[in-house]
Amino acid sequence: MTRTGGKAADDQATTAPATPAVDGVVDATTVSPPTSPAAARKAAVDERKAAAHKARQRVAVIIPAKDESRRIAATVRSARAIPHVDLVLVVDDGSEDDTQHVAREAGAVVVRHSHNRGKAAAMETGAAVVAMRDAPDRQPRILLFIDGDLGETAVNTAPLVPPVFEGHADLSIALIPPQPGAGGRGIVVGAARRAIVSMTGWTPTQPLSGMRCLTRAAFEAATPLAHGWGVETGMTIDLLRRGFRVVEVPCDLRHRPSGTDLRGQLHRAAQYRDVQLAVNARRVRRAAGAVKRTVTPAQKPPQTHR
Repeated sequence: MTRTGGKAADDQATTAPATPAVDGVVDATTVSPPTSPAAARKAAVDERKAAAHKARQRVAVIIPAKDESRRIAATVRSARAIPHVDLVLVVDDGSEDDTQHVAREAGAVVVRHSHNRGKAAAMETGAAVVAMRDAPDRQPRILLFIDGDLGETAVNTAPLVPPVFEGHADLSIALIPPQPGAGGRGIVVGAARRAIVSMTGWTPTQPLSGMRCLTRAAFEAATPLAHGWGVETGMTIDLLRRGFRVVEVPCDLRHRPSGTDLRGQLHRAAQYRDVQLAVNARRVRRAAGAVKRTVTPAQKPPQTHR
């Protein structure tokens, strides 16, 4: 993990260096007092409970996809190999090709939007379906969102799971290596990064990364999600401002980048529009909250008269 935000930075503890042994003798101040049998039994029970909790924890992979019939099968098969994953769900967001059929044949559970509703809507649909499939007597599944064009590299999102699985973070975001053929100039990334810094104090490396793993509680705290391509920026701002812990984790992923042609330029223009809409909505919300706190008089305790 390369960076942390939210409560993660406050949770990092400083460990004092151990006192070295001299001629086989350890300074008495470094020796822990003997553990009583009762304390040892309690520690063993706690350890077994923690192990049982982890054994019951599961991960659902959610793949929003549109017109990904050429890559979705490889993505699904690769995602199924991620440890602790017992459900791979593809949300076909109004595809005009055979995405839903190819994904189903590859082993995914598939739900479909009759028309294209955008990435945020696909993510919310996926999370809702996973919630319906969660057993009431088990922990809610951890949610791992990945792109449909990752192909065989989808399994390399596995490093996103342990920080959330082990309770070190509420949201982990993939840091992706430079992609051959990418035509962006960093304008949208820079705008998203500056907005996140100004509103949370945390500087992300890749604020638009769509590969994200988070707890059910974190997802619900981030809803309703920002529209379209603003979903990642909005989610990061919302969770950090609510005190959730966010980390970035390097992942060796390959996907289809947008090029320099007209289609790529239009895609980046839509990204910029949606990021600005998400940021502006949160700035307005923050300003409204500040005004409300200013004009609302503090409640005084009731007075009693004698």
